[in-house]
Amino acid sequence: MATTEPMTPERFRERFSAVEEEIGKVIVGNRDVVRGVLTAILADGNVLLEGVPGVGKTQIVKAVGDALHLSFARIQFTPDLMPADITGTQMVVEDEVKGRGFRLHKGPVFHHVVLADEINRATPKTQSALLEAMQERQVTIVGQTHALPAPFFVVATQNPLEMEGTYPLPEAQLDRFIMKLRVEFPDLPQLRAILDRTTTRLKPHADAVLDGETILAMRRLVREVPVAPVVLDHAIRLVLATHPQAEGSPAIARKYVRYGASPRGAQALVLCAKIRALLEGRFNASTDDVRAHAIAVLRHRVILNFEGEAEGVDLDRLVSDIVATVREG
Repeated sequence: MATTEPMTPERFRERFSAVEEEIGKVIVGNRDVVRGVLTAILADGNVLLEGVPGVGKTQIVKAVGDALHLSFARIQFTPDLMPADITGTQMVVEDEVKGRGFRLHKGPVFHHVVLADEINRATPKTQSALLEAMQERQVTIVGQTHALPAPFFVVATQNPLEMEGTYPLPEAQLDRFIMKLRVEFPDLPQLRAILDRTTTRLKPHADAVLDGETILAMRRLVREVPVAPVVLDHAIRLVLATHPQAEGSPAIARKYVRYGASPRGAQALVLCAKIRALLEGRFNASTDDVRAHAIAVLRHRVILNFEGEAEGVDLDRLVSDIVATVREG
């Protein structure tokens, strides 16, 4: 599967389309979600999927894992899950030659693709076990640092409705997800197609069409896409507009927002814009590319204040209204 061909914009689009097509054999609809997950992977980021039970969040991640020739691990987050269940631990072993000693027992985080299923069901202490892995691509076990395989990324899922027995993700962890994507309930034609695929004798399966070496080459190409200063400034102004204390911030942000997006939000906007430009056949990112990802990149980075919480302000609508106040150019 690996090839020595140089990564070009044309090959980038070809490989991306091949993965989308393969995943489409399994997943009905949710094309924007699948594209968002793949965009996050190629931006060297992690992604959070949110949706009610049964809409296919886990199935989407499994299909992505199948379409990539990478090692895959699923961690079912529960209240009794411990940090060592994720990272691993040092175990005492007996050796006939060396005698008694310690050996690293690697946890599931030592895979390329890690599915953190229902991540908000685990305690904050366990959730924090992923922080170092998601940001630094390494884990520290009993004082020793261990590098994770490359490429590495986390795809987490959570249910927005069931709050009892869950632990909301802290802002520091939310900020480490490059995007938060919403998996919506399917419509009637999609439900019919789902039943056709899942209640017959043949169960659809996605074949591996992209390997780690190609993913890394695609990531390098993304970094090479030029971005004009005016586009960078636009991404910065979008992020600053989410800060109520920033000079010139819109009235709606000052009214409802407690904390705005971090610099990681601006980084995510620029990287996602580069990928969108490549997919549309351009080797330069535009302000339209930046704005196209604004809601997915910023919705989990904007924290409501008391008034916003009390009035039940919808974050997607709020982010959309803030973006609308920032003029292009």
